Amino acid sequence: MLALASQNGLRQFLRSQQYAHQTFQGLYHWNWFDLALLIPYFIVMIILSIYGVHRYTMCYQYFKHRKNYNPDPVGHFDELPRVTIQLPMFNEQFVIDRLIEAVCAMEYPREKLEIQVLDDSTDETVQVAADIVARYKALGHPIEYIHRTNRHGFKAGALDEGLNVAKGEFVAIFDADFVPPPDWIMKVIHHFAEPDVGMVQTRWTHLNRDYSLLTQVEAILLDAHFVIEHGSRVRTGEYFNFNGTAGMWRRKAISDGGGWQHDTLTEDTDLSYRSQMAGWRFKYLPEVECPSELPIEMTAFKTQQARWAKGLIQVSIKLLPTIFKSGMSRKRKIESVYHLTANLSYPLMVIMTVLLVPSMVCRFYQGWFQMLLIDVPLFAASTLSIAVFYVLSQRVLFPKTWMKSFFYLPFIMALGIGLTVTNTKAVMEAIFGVKTAFVRTPKFRVTKKGEKSQAAKYRKRLTLAPWIELALGAWFMLAIIYTFSNHNYFTAPFLILFVIGYWYTGLMSLLQGRFERWRTGKPINEESSPKPFPVGV
Repeated sequence: MLALASQNGLRQFLRSQQYAHQTFQGLYHWNWFDLALLIPYFIVMIILSIYGVHRYTMCYQYFKHRKNYNPDPVGHFDELPRVTIQLPMFNEQFVIDRLIEAVCAMEYPREKLEIQVLDDSTDETVQVAADIVARYKALGHPIEYIHRTNRHGFKAGALDEGLNVAKGEFVAIFDADFVPPPDWIMKVIHHFAEPDVGMVQTRWTHLNRDYSLLTQVEAILLDAHFVIEHGSRVRTGEYFNFNGTAGMWRRKAISDGGGWQHDTLTEDTDLSYRSQMAGWRFKYLPEVECPSELPIEMTAFKTQQARWAKGLIQVSIKLLPTIFKSGMSRKRKIESVYHLTANLSYPLMVIMTVLLVPSMVCRFYQGWFQMLLIDVPLFAASTLSIAVFYVLSQRVLFPKTWMKSFFYLPFIMALGIGLTVTNTKAVMEAIFGVKTAFVRTPKFRVTKKGEKSQAAKYRKRLTLAPWIELALGAWFMLAIIYTFSNHNYFTAPFLILFVIGYWYTGLMSLLQGRFERWRTGKPINEESSPKPFPVGV
């Protein structure tokens, strides 16, 4: 009897020491409905955390291997080779003169240079571009105007058609919104003295970085890509991609990679992987800058991001089976998966958005300690890694003023959340094989605060997406009210990012452009979007 009493007393003591048991007692009991919510929620969070850990890894590798980079060319050409500059464009009448002027001012022997204006335009750009080309050709510049009427293959088709008649051994490409500096070719060309170098990419800078909060955030997003992401992959010898502009190709590297193909919306990344798998080595020169224009309107920015998101998933579907079967190292295969599938995070974010509030309600009754025990590691792996990724890029580029980037961090995270609706649609189209046109990003030719756009006619409207974003913002606002009513103040700041992100992207998509009409009292000449996002821009 004494032994039995002693044993029962020990059991009672152990039960009294189980913190979780006391927490749930009288408050909460597991059930299948809650498990059906929480299991997919945590699966999504774990996958997002894996991509977050990869961001930490890239930051670490960037600094660990910083000595694995030489900005100077290994050798120099005894005689400069012939270079072809291709300028692909579509309805760019407001920026074409700026681009052609910059390219014709480049410091390179004219007898070694060829400039191709590859114009697929369907509006007044045709006449504007033809007149500008004729004027510069009369001044002795080696420039030709090539106009297509069928737009077959979009940008990739235009580049391929120009390549068929190009004379250069090397091919530089600039989009219409770029303004290359005069010494750009001379800073790049001698890196091709190494016979295995197939492509050299330079870093984008931004003419209108300080135009608005949106352009500031866009600049930071691109800075991280060009500093940390490209830098990490180059320094560790992994594959990285040509960015479609501000780079130069060895013509043979294009042909060995299978040439320009237009079955994806990111023909640049597609060709980059095929060319590198064919044995060519790519170089990246972060110290060589090429100014460009950032989208100043939310709709244009969404269009650009959705095209990139859809294109990368298309490339992953197209090339990953070949990569897996190839003889490349396991590390390189894994890095390729991270690179090409990163935009799967957008549909995962949508799933998390749907499950976040009900899972929060379920877990609220578990106790705040249990919530923190799980949420803090997942937050550090997924969300905090984004902050580290972008702040480090600013520290590298602006060592004296990088602390200001902390002010933009909430807006960076909020904007990323706000893009989930349109980017998820683009990713799902790629997964299910839905084909859409190459969606150009409108060029507005503004560089200073308060400067009016000349390209209002290229402004488009998204139809359904902004309203979905506003509804999601309202959903999370209700969630914030719920958390405050239950004194769960820890979760509120995280939910506020969702409200800001969805309402900011939704309202700016609906109202941007109309601000100008309200301010001036004059109607704005806007083309209507023939189809909803993402075809309509």
